[in-house]
Amino acid sequence: MNNNPLPSPRVSVVIPTFNRAEFLTTAARSVLGQTFRDLELIIVDDGSTDGTEEAVADLKDDRVRFVRQENAGVSSARNKGIGLARAGLVAFLDSDDAWTPKKIEKQAAHMESHPGCLLVHTDEKWYRKGEHLNPMEKHRKHEGDIFIQSLSLCAMGPSTVMVRRSVFDEIGLFDESLPVCEDYDFFLRFTALHPVCFVDEKLVVKQGGHADQLSKKYFGMDRFRIAAIAKLLRNPGLPSGRRGPALDELSLKCRIYARGCRKHAKPGESMLYLTLPFRFEEFRGPGKDD
Repeated sequence: MNNNPLPSPRVSVVIPTFNRAEFLTTAARSVLGQTFRDLELIIVDDGSTDGTEEAVADLKDDRVRFVRQENAGVSSARNKGIGLARAGLVAFLDSDDAWTPKKIEKQAAHMESHPGCLLVHTDEKWYRKGEHLNPMEKHRKHEGDIFIQSLSLCAMGPSTVMVRRSVFDEIGLFDESLPVCEDYDFFLRFTALHPVCFVDEKLVVKQGGHADQLSKKYFGMDRFRIAAIAKLLRNPGLPSGRRGPALDELSLKCRIYARGCRKHAKPGESMLYLTLPFRFEEFRGPGKDD
């Protein structure tokens, strides 16, 4: 474990983790086993109490950088890793996922051959409790302008993405006020302004179904996506052609969430979300030109 590395690598890999020592070992080894060797692995321990630091020490690889912080959430941990990253290309890996051996090699090659590409993602294999899942059509991955798809759902997985460092200077970091759906928010901000590139291969193994997944912790995940769209609409730099679709999706998600509130005997909250889109109608008007 090396906290004072010397040469700058070509790729920085950031793994945020919290009490996932068992999963983390598999994730980290999938990074260190990449055919592309010129990388650093930054593991940000978000206040774990399960022996995570000892698990990292067992990796015994000088490319590993380990930092620990008080528990502040996944966005804070990712942002800490971004701040420490020394490479011009940054990739993310969730601590319960893993990469196939040529993932970084293929993405780095794509970035090199497409200098205008700011973000490249890959396809992924899905497993739940050890069983392979076939994604639905709506989860099919795409390249180019995917803003509309990104409004509907998180169209890219964090573990599939490689970005240029300049992206963070332009659109900012992960939103630390969002305990979940921070990836939805970040990718929505990106796709509102830029197309995405895509390596059409299943280079990420995504695991689901375990009890500590954040998606199982919070009621009504759409309220966080609603907050992300509302923030986007308040941005005066949002291209004008994006405002109408964003407001339409805001209205749809508010109606769906309001129905859920009524079902759970929360009439006041239901009414709040039913009326929320009307406060944003003014944002449907002109903004920054496309």
